[in-house]
Amino acid sequence: MVIDALGIPPRHLDQLHTPDSAEDLLTQLVAMAAKRLDHLDQQLATRAQQAADDLTRVAAGNTVINSLGILQNSATQIDILAARRADAVDRLKELIHAYRHVAPPAGAVPPPSNQLTTAPAQAPAAPAASARPARTR
Repeated sequence: MVIDALGIPPRHLDQLHTPDSAEDLLTQLVAMAAKRLDHLDQQLATRAQQAADDLTRVAAGNTVINSLGILQNSATQIDILAARRADAVDRLKELIHAYRHVAPPAGAVPPPSNQLTTAPAQAPAAPAASARPARTR
């Protein structure tokens, strides 16, 4: 996801900025979020594969069916991991967005053109004349 968005692997981002700078801190947050997402992806894939193996054995008639359920806690664990992964994706997207605005690396992939752009800055309006008539003495 980071490579697609920024054109560079997260582990190489830290080489682009001064250590202990704001940009460096944001780089570390992006890298940690990417690593967390990768970890959740692996956990989800492993748990889903285990559930698929259980179901395959049941379908083939190669196992005794537990009266408490075939998947027991597996389905709940998969749902929880899927939700955690979705949250991790959202967090990484937010961090990539912030990084693009604070410290985009040279040669980074520009944001997609379908994103909303900010309106051009307008010149400040001339000060309004006072609505009260001037006092005369």
